[in-house]
Amino acid sequence: MTKNARYILEIINHSTVHLTAEQIYLRLREKNAKAVLATVYNNLSSLYEQGLIRKVCVVGCPDRYDKTVRHDHLVCKKCGRLSDIALDDLTEKLQKQIGVPMISYDLKINYICEECLEKENGGDKQ
Repeated sequence: MTKNARYILEIINHSTVHLTAEQIYLRLREKNAKAVLATVYNNLSSLYEQGLIRKVCVVGCPDRYDKTVRHDHLVCKKCGRLSDIALDDLTEKLQKQIGVPMISYDLKINYICEECLEKENGGDKQ
């Protein structure tokens, strides 16, 4: 693994938010001023293919990257906010239902976050 790949993996694994490639690039530049955005994209692709990171795709938003620790996500349909949620692991149940070998699953629950609900309701909490 290259030095930049190690740095990128470290950035993702120590982040408390779901970072975009551009955000990872800005953090990588703090450690390696010579890094370029293409290096970040190439390493993200490689780390994802190796199963060392997760890629979280939300329609209308840039891809975001996450650690591989088992968890699911809440996605706000209005602003795209992405939050972690710890739910029971459904691997065995899903495996029985689909009947073919399963690699993994990524559960994204769509909702409307509190801030967007407040905006919809003119700032009044319900």
